Amino acid sequence: MPLSRMSKPLDTENQLPRVRFVEVHPELAGQRVDNYLIRECRGVPKSHIYKAIRGGQVRVNKGRVANDYRLQPGDILRIPPMRMASSEQAIPAPPATFPVVYEDVYLLVINKPHGVAVHGGSGVSFGVIEQLRTARPEDRFLELAHRLDRDTSGLLIIAKRRSALVPLHDMFREGKVQKFYQALVVGDWVNDRQHIRDPLLRWMTASGERRVKVHPEGKPSHTVINLLKRYGRFSLLEADLKTGRTHQIRVHLANLGFAIVGDDKYGSDAVRDEFAELGFKRMFLHASALSMKHPVTGEFLSLSAPLPAECQAILRSLENKA
Repeated sequence: MPLSRMSKPLDTENQLPRVRFVEVHPELAGQRVDNYLIRECRGVPKSHIYKAIRGGQVRVNKGRVANDYRLQPGDILRIPPMRMASSEQAIPAPPATFPVVYEDVYLLVINKPHGVAVHGGSGVSFGVIEQLRTARPEDRFLELAHRLDRDTSGLLIIAKRRSALVPLHDMFREGKVQKFYQALVVGDWVNDRQHIRDPLLRWMTASGERRVKVHPEGKPSHTVINLLKRYGRFSLLEADLKTGRTHQIRVHLANLGFAIVGDDKYGSDAVRDEFAELGFKRMFLHASALSMKHPVTGEFLSLSAPLPAECQAILRSLENKA
């Protein structure tokens, strides 16, 4: 099990499972000890981590702590040997690089390709964040500021400092980050600009798959749709997210009868097969632009990522058929 990316190791002989002592780096100030261990001990079931804390095997400065203890700079954290859920989970993620749209000492914004999860879990061994941590060992702190669906491409913000991550989370929660997506939908969209405020409720299928639906008991949700171009049976739309619910754009549009091309959860199998024959085998949803104040410096940022080549190609194909 690797030593912490955010800690100064006091014991580097970790070839065999053994107790480790790490000195907490200042960037971890304020982080709960349970959250730290969940990230540090990847592959270890959470139940084992909480049991170790409750049993006093996890200690800070030689003393027992509760799950919600917040780590302080210079704390000496004792991490006992912990059993992985399986040997496969202990395999480190392979390194990978992604197109960088913006970077400074606080932020990294990449253009995520479709088909890549942003993080491991739910049957995915690793995602963008794990691969970036392996590829960029010099960056001691890399954390996702928000999420993108696996099949959605486009702008993804990663914090390189905790001092950026906390305000970023606040900004997303308070709607201070403008996020724009481009989507190709089935149908002839009429209005140049339309507000969708249908509440969204998360639910699980019988097989355990996560889904979302419009429901009066759901959470308030708001999407603004701008018409970009019509292509006969299809329309290219821009979605301005005012809230950030799971699958928000996909469900809002599908509920109105304008499912996104290639959407395997809320779209048509026939349409997906039609586009697959043209060589387009993904969902046409791309996080194309964002604007916000820098969470640390206050500088105004306006970033964009062009449509992927395969999306541009399918639009040209539709244009030629029109």
